[in-house]
Amino acid sequence: MAENLDFKRVSLYNRVMENITETVKISQSEYSALKSKVSELEALVKWYEEQYRLSQRRQFGASSEKSEVDGQLGLFDEAENTADKKTAEPTIEEITYTRKKREGKRADDLSGLPVEVIKYELPEGERGCPECGDAMRKIGKEVRRELAVIPAQVKVTEHERDVYACGNCEKTADHTPIVKAPMPEPVIKGSLASPSAVAHIMNQKYVLYSPLYRQEKEFERQGVALSRQTMANWIIKASDDWLEPLYARLRAELLKNEVLHADETTLQVLRELGKAARSESYMWLYRTSGCAPNPIALYDYQPTRSSAHPKRFLEGWTGYLHTDGYSGYHALSGITVVGCWAHARRKFDEALTALKPEDRPNSNAQKGLDFCNQLFALEKKFENLEFSERHKERERQSRPIAEAFFAWAHNLNAVPKLALGKAVEYALKQKSWLMNVFSDGRLELSNNRAERSIKPFVMGRKNWLFCNTQKGARASAVVYSIIETAKETGLKPFEYLKFVFETMPNTTTSQIDNLLPWSETLPDCCKAGR
Repeated sequence: MAENLDFKRVSLYNRVMENITETVKISQSEYSALKSKVSELEALVKWYEEQYRLSQRRQFGASSEKSEVDGQLGLFDEAENTADKKTAEPTIEEITYTRKKREGKRADDLSGLPVEVIKYELPEGERGCPECGDAMRKIGKEVRRELAVIPAQVKVTEHERDVYACGNCEKTADHTPIVKAPMPEPVIKGSLASPSAVAHIMNQKYVLYSPLYRQEKEFERQGVALSRQTMANWIIKASDDWLEPLYARLRAELLKNEVLHADETTLQVLRELGKAARSESYMWLYRTSGCAPNPIALYDYQPTRSSAHPKRFLEGWTGYLHTDGYSGYHALSGITVVGCWAHARRKFDEALTALKPEDRPNSNAQKGLDFCNQLFALEKKFENLEFSERHKERERQSRPIAEAFFAWAHNLNAVPKLALGKAVEYALKQKSWLMNVFSDGRLELSNNRAERSIKPFVMGRKNWLFCNTQKGARASAVVYSIIETAKETGLKPFEYLKFVFETMPNTTTSQIDNLLPWSETLPDCCKAGR
């Protein structure tokens, strides 16, 4: 009975398996399609995994892109190529020494500050010896130093001048001459604005990133009713009247340089003609390179990202322009665009981050990153060389590495949608502009100089979020230009702006060169550390 039951079970199993086999029979084309679909889904899963790891890095990881490769000079196979097991290990000699702590460091840090001395003395009647009662003599002093802070104060300054008339003419002539004592012109006529007030408001907003509504509240706490609308009007008016001529003069000086950097970032302008409030506008940046005699950083507000804007700003200029990979710069005629190796390196760094930690060593992402690391490490060695010597050393050492990198990237069969594929695609598309860095020793390997200059605007944008009008956006561009150029030259933004607003209304256009940030006629109070 049991054997008969087992036989029935086996027969039923065989019939079921036959039915399943008949059911799952598919054609070769269907099998290939399913296999392709599986590969596509596997690639999609891998892409999602990469995006997850990259988002974790952006949210929780360090923003620095410094390589973890020791020394950064070693190519991915340098250890294997240079290792020699027959070479004896070097003798390790441990050297220890003691160093006397530097004295006067705190005094050096405070050397530029005014000092107020508060003296404490014993009254004459208390200078008797507590033991014998005899008069004591002074044998020294004990000093305690403190850093005192005086908060900003608001006061009203009244400019009062005498008016004179001739008493004799009043009696004998048909008109009386009236003479007024000379008085400096105001920064904004018909308002309470003073040079220090306008400079303070600009410094708070564009250097310390304090929006006008916060400044309005702070003025209220000091008993001053100064609305944000009034402050905005002061910024725009002072920029139009006094900073615009200085901006134009700086632009003329900027275009005398043969090497420049450019970058752009987004900006929201609420009341922009023909555009919705949420649409994006752009703040463009143009600045000098490290070879310029005087540093200049100029911002230019524009409603779009069209290449017509840099074409207009750089009209008549020819030379080398460092940029990122934005194609709008490539349409500029008469200009040699120099690509940014930091952008190329960043994409391989992202590709490495997107991999699982165990897959990173000896990966293609690591190899691409190592190529870029080599170039930057060599650039560090060349930074103090003369431009002609730097050009020679780049031709001898750096160019072969770059050519090897592009040959390696060209032969790499990377999946386009994944992080490594995007890094390789970017590098190959930018090849001609990236290789332009080897054309002249004055050129730089990256456009980081422009990115550092545009960062203050990005930081400010996080606080004040948007500009209300196009006039406000233009004024912000001009003020940022003057402030950032002053900072690059080693000036105190508040003191420099205050001096400009005191001087410009009372000078002529021909004397504007005396107000340029590098002018030797600027007072010492404008210079940092003075």
